[in-house]
Amino acid sequence: MLKRLVKHKLAILGALIVLAFLVAAAFAPYLAPRDPLKSSLREARKPPSPTYPLGTDHLGRDLLSRIIFGTRVSLLMAVISVGIGLAVGTPVGALSGFYGGATDMVTQRIVDIMMAFPGILLAIVVVAVLGPGLWNAMLAVGISFVPTYVRVVRGAVLELREREFVEASRATGASGLHIIVRHIMPNCIAPIIVLSTLQMASAILWAAGLGYLGLGAQPPTPEWGAMLGEGYNYGMIRVAPHVTIFPGVAIALAVLGFNLLGDGLRDALDPRLRGRL
Repeated sequence: MLKRLVKHKLAILGALIVLAFLVAAAFAPYLAPRDPLKSSLREARKPPSPTYPLGTDHLGRDLLSRIIFGTRVSLLMAVISVGIGLAVGTPVGALSGFYGGATDMVTQRIVDIMMAFPGILLAIVVVAVLGPGLWNAMLAVGISFVPTYVRVVRGAVLELREREFVEASRATGASGLHIIVRHIMPNCIAPIIVLSTLQMASAILWAAGLGYLGLGAQPPTPEWGAMLGEGYNYGMIRVAPHVTIFPGVAIALAVLGFNLLGDGLRDALDPRLRGRL
């Protein structure tokens, strides 16, 4: 799989972009030239310069430092949101697909109701109920990911439960839970990995959207979506466009990186596509 992945040039590009953001998040205190929370009204709305490579915002805070530290917040939100969707949706989808019957019918009707709302709208509803905040935004995005995991895992289990190795395990008297854990779930790893990588991109985008609306990370936390919202609310688009351009570029690059990596993993892990690489 790794050999096939290395041959996928776009996947390598995506992996490099993701790696760059991971490095920025891990070493933010050493890479950021200034304190991301320190303000100076005398330096407000400064354009990019040697002193401030990406300029300053309406409070005179260094944009480069805030974007670097914002990488931590955005990646943390993405990891926890995807983790919630994975932890809840995977076992529910596996049980629904394996046992079928009333369990499957009830589960899928609940999933149908959740999927009747667009994902970002469902996240907004959850945040509206729980209240704005970083952790509530993570929970909201994670809940909106659950139906996708349920459907993907259920589809994989429906196909795998009819395989010969599952029938052989049943013939030996193995319990349903044993078959799911030991035989079916290891064969679902590939689609789960691909889905999780692509969902990371969606989580970053949705978290930025919640931050932009003021429902995610709250000021003065350096978060990309909140930075976009601040730039818009204080009329920076015309006066100092760099205040909104650079956080937007960071969001776009992060989403692009995870999408390219996810597409490459899908092609590398799908045996039907191996001849194309």
